Amino acid sequence: MGKNVVIVGGAAGGPSAAAEARRQDPSLSIRIIEQGEHVSFAA
Repeated sequence: MGKNVVIVGGAAGGPSAAAEARRQDPSLSIRIIEQGEHVSFAA
């Protein structure tokens, strides 16, 4: 079973952390939780 990562916050830091986690371990299952309507994807 793979590892799961949950990132709280979809501003610039959330997707940036997700991208770094993906670079470190491509097999991770990553979820970003954001309260608002929009998530940054330009990080």
